[in-house]
Amino acid sequence: PLLAVTGTVVNAIGLGLATILVLVCSNTAVSIIRNIVSNAVRLPAFVMIIAAAVTCIELLMQAYAYELYQILGIFLPLITTNCVILGRADGFAAKNSVGPALYDGLIMGVGFALVLVLLGAMRELAGTGVLFAGMDLLFGPAAADWKIVVFENYQPFLLAILPPGAFIFTGLLIALKNLIDERIKKHQDALKERPVKGSKRVRVTGTIS
Repeated sequence: PLLAVTGTVVNAIGLGLATILVLVCSNTAVSIIRNIVSNAVRLPAFVMIIAAAVTCIELLMQAYAYELYQILGIFLPLITTNCVILGRADGFAAKNSVGPALYDGLIMGVGFALVLVLLGAMRELAGTGVLFAGMDLLFGPAAADWKIVVFENYQPFLLAILPPGAFIFTGLLIALKNLIDERIKKHQDALKERPVKGSKRVRVTGTIS
């Protein structure tokens, strides 16, 4: 889903919101039943909880954002197979109380949604020269005016909004993250090597009896 539907910002927001809701609901439910479900059926139970949450979100989107639901299509049910959701359910929610589990689901979902929106914005801008086109699909007719034309008379770059473009821009995001991490590490290493201000070296001579 990350690569398939992030061709525009509105698609990314729709999938991001759905993922947030699924993470919050599944983490909360898993935390509630963590002491009831045995280890033998733990993972199947978690998958069923996630699938139930995804089904509810899918039905809500059919009811209130049908046009966007048609665009996202099969990729909404595929949220069930998202490793992030199952990983947080098994790795965190199953070991913590409801409050921390809910908070973890919210934070993880927001982080995932931000990545989707950033990727969608990059691809939409590079592909069409505009941002926030079609926001009325999610937020109603009033959002139709949110469209921002960044480049006038822009020649569409279709590769950016096609699946190969998703791989390219995902690679660019990963490269940017690695570059930032490297800069931070170098800065931290430089701070460690810097002598403490006001310190002096003292030379000691003589013998110890």
